[in-house]
Amino acid sequence: MKRSIMFLSVALVLLLAVPMAFAGGEQEAASSAGGDGKMGGTLVFARSGDSVGLDPARETDGESFYGATAVFDNLVEFVPGKTEVRPALAESWEVADDNLSVTFNLRKGVKFHDGTDFTADAVVFTFERQFKEDHPYYDLGPWKYWGYMDMSNIVDAVVAVDDYTVRFDLKKPEAPFLANLAMDFAGIVSPAAVEKLGEDFKNNPVGTGPFKFVEWRKDDAIIFERNEDYWADDVYLDRLILRVIPDATARWLALQKGEVDVIDFPSAQDLQAMKNDPNVKVLQQEGLNVGYLAFNTSKKPFDNKLVRQALNYAINKEEIITAVYGSAGTPAKNPLPPTMWSYNDDIKDYPYDPAKAKQLLAQAGFPNGFSTQLWAMPVARPYNPNARKIAEIMQAQFAEIGVDAEIVSYEWGTYLDKTDNLEHDMAMLGWTGDNGDPDNFLWVLLSAPAAEPPAGNIAAWKNAEFTALIKEAKETMDQARRTELYEKAQVVFKEEAPWLPIAHSVVSVPMKNSVQGFHIYPTGKRVFRGVWIEK
Repeated sequence: MKRSIMFLSVALVLLLAVPMAFAGGEQEAASSAGGDGKMGGTLVFARSGDSVGLDPARETDGESFYGATAVFDNLVEFVPGKTEVRPALAESWEVADDNLSVTFNLRKGVKFHDGTDFTADAVVFTFERQFKEDHPYYDLGPWKYWGYMDMSNIVDAVVAVDDYTVRFDLKKPEAPFLANLAMDFAGIVSPAAVEKLGEDFKNNPVGTGPFKFVEWRKDDAIIFERNEDYWADDVYLDRLILRVIPDATARWLALQKGEVDVIDFPSAQDLQAMKNDPNVKVLQQEGLNVGYLAFNTSKKPFDNKLVRQALNYAINKEEIITAVYGSAGTPAKNPLPPTMWSYNDDIKDYPYDPAKAKQLLAQAGFPNGFSTQLWAMPVARPYNPNARKIAEIMQAQFAEIGVDAEIVSYEWGTYLDKTDNLEHDMAMLGWTGDNGDPDNFLWVLLSAPAAEPPAGNIAAWKNAEFTALIKEAKETMDQARRTELYEKAQVVFKEEAPWLPIAHSVVSVPMKNSVQGFHIYPTGKRVFRGVWIEK
């Protein structure tokens, strides 16, 4: 006997709780995109950095996912603005009573952008390339997200039952499994396109999504056009342009001038002016995110807990919040955001106490401090709008306890590769939850398996007690028990201090008043399906 999609949706709620015109900044003439009166046209979305690649299974950065979300569909997708899932390329699904298999009934008549048919074989191809080492395209990896999510220890096989039925056989129960399949790494790719393009598929993506890839001008813009044959009827924009404008103030000026329609990651100092502008509206939502400084525990002196605790005592987070986040940030004490179920609010943060920090350094054998490197991201992210500025504040505060921290940065893709390979001493990164489940933070960022390069756990922290707690939690269907386990895990994290948690931010998205239908997703997705321009 199997449970139906309707029953499963209730369970999920409980589990998750959660071209030339561009060059001159001109807009193409609007055209009607359907019978409901909503208009098309071109939407220009300004962001802080370029994508690393556009094959979502190969990348881990949000900039890459923006483009991937336009091109690819998943079997299931998040409800706009929420962490519940609904049918997408799968019209329905059933979960076995033992939670060890999920069968998807696929949508018929869907075609990839290259004209080939979407079938169960494409689903099998999409996933098998990420975990079957004898797959002809496995070597195009590394498949980082698959590893981060521990999927090889979850998925046993993906089976095409017939042309429009596919079954996932699991090695063990996995509470967030369906939500995992709504994440970007699970976007369904065209097998024919991968076979034709090989390595270059990441630069020329082909999916079934609402927009077709047109052109990528590196560090400038990625251009997409509407998929006229899309299976759903809520795609209105004729063209979508993701434009790179690294400086936050420059993005704001571009919005004021009408050169762009929506901007990402505004400066906290500009927010009030944006709210006061009658031509602009600012969508805001408390973010499902955390920004942090990770200590590489595989390197001395960060293998010493006392050193890590000392550095936590050395930082005045309120100074960072005031200078960088303004009213759009709150100090972080845990690896989970406070909006996440199972957040342990009973935990006390390390207070700002330089004297205590010096005492612990001396106890650890560093009475005169030490020299190290502090890596800062080159791009703005939801959880960290200005890593360089935060690094400069930290550098000054560390100097007060005798720690000489040299600030280091790299181009974004290089930065991610180097931190994945644990080349840093201390490095700033952060996370926006992908699926609304604590597992997506704690396992991906802090479990022992995730500390193996390419590491999601860039602290290289391998704590057996912590990993055992979160492993039991992810394999348990009872949310009350999961909450208990995650709360205990956060206590271990705080004592061992593999990170210095910095902040959680409110996500702000300023846009022209004419932009309609744009949602802020808790998972950080930027979704342009359903968006239209009012004339």
